[in-house]
Amino acid sequence: MSDTQGFDTLQVHAGNSGDPATGARQVPIYQTTAFMFKDSDHAARLFNLQEVGNIYSRLTNPTVGALAERITVLEGGVGGICCSSGHAAQIMALFPLMMPGCNVVASTRLYGGTYTQLTQTIKRFGWSSSLVDFDDLDAVKGAIDENTRAIFCESIANPGGYITDLDAIAKIADDAGIPLIVDNTSATPYLCRPFEHGATLIVHSTTKYLTGNGTVTGGAVIDSGKFDWSASDKFPSLSQPESAYHGLNFHEALGPMAFTFHSIAIGLRDLGMTMNPQGAHYTLMGMETLSLRMQKHVANAEKVANWLEADDRVESVTYAGLDSSPYKDRVARICPKGAGALFSFAIKGGYDACVKLVDSVELFSHVANLGDARSLIIHSASTTHRQLSDEQREASGALPNVVRLSIGIEDADDIIADLDQALAKAVG
Repeated sequence: MSDTQGFDTLQVHAGNSGDPATGARQVPIYQTTAFMFKDSDHAARLFNLQEVGNIYSRLTNPTVGALAERITVLEGGVGGICCSSGHAAQIMALFPLMMPGCNVVASTRLYGGTYTQLTQTIKRFGWSSSLVDFDDLDAVKGAIDENTRAIFCESIANPGGYITDLDAIAKIADDAGIPLIVDNTSATPYLCRPFEHGATLIVHSTTKYLTGNGTVTGGAVIDSGKFDWSASDKFPSLSQPESAYHGLNFHEALGPMAFTFHSIAIGLRDLGMTMNPQGAHYTLMGMETLSLRMQKHVANAEKVANWLEADDRVESVTYAGLDSSPYKDRVARICPKGAGALFSFAIKGGYDACVKLVDSVELFSHVANLGDARSLIIHSASTTHRQLSDEQREASGALPNVVRLSIGIEDADDIIADLDQALAKAVG
């Protein structure tokens, strides 16, 4: 496929030109553990990375590979890998960059699980993080030190739908000589193209909008291919002989594909965060309608957010697409096709009213997920962000009186009617 073709064409055809073995038009599910070598020389070439091919499904699989190629094409990258979940993708993105004693600078506006992963879990690897307000560019610059190896943020942040100024953050990363990693889950490549704003790596929870049907978990890491890993001595796993792969210098040998091949040959080999082929198949099916779904998600979210903002029972709405939003100017620049369908709103009555609201909805599904075709609701303070301190919850936008919505593709009037009756029970 040519990456000059339109998004709607690429979301259907990228990564799939028909199965060469059987002629199957749809991507088959290659439900196999291992792949046969032609002979000993063929096996040796594969293990030496002298030839591209499949060895073992923990590393590569044709079904999973087709999905990785499709996401890579839609994001405008040079290579990518898929893995078992969005959280796995975040670790996979950091793994080639970090060493004990290294740190990552991240936004305070993050999904609660990511917040915990970056502030607690990565300590077990000897890594650390500094979380700062990414609207305070001086604070971002000030948090970077000689041991910083990446900057991390979400394009549309969960739970509030905050839109990051990727251009400004990318410049800071570029000036510091470190990569910018952007979680593009909530936006998808249809709404936001982080590489066009200077990002180095993109991560996805493919569980969400890319699959779109709430059936399987998955993650992806996509590389822009534009970062010079050899410009400094900060990234020895990529720029120097890698002892974990018989002394191969990945950047010297593989150029723009260095990060992707390192992630396969070492990351997936040793961490084993593998996506299963049936899961990849579900996501490939979902992506064929990505643009159509995102258009409907955005249209519904705009209508619902405007209705909520005008309701006397509601204190505030965080949707960036509202004219009143302080981030409205970023929508046209960062997400020109819309501000997404994830946002939160505060209701009168506080914590108790939020719990009553969540228990009173009928059309909405009360689940710890987002990006489904169905409308979803959750009280972040008592669930996804429960493990955070009060200060951390406030910084991330998960206040006690706030409910998070993931607006689906149902009839917008039906979504509003359900919120109306639930608010009546929760607030009166």
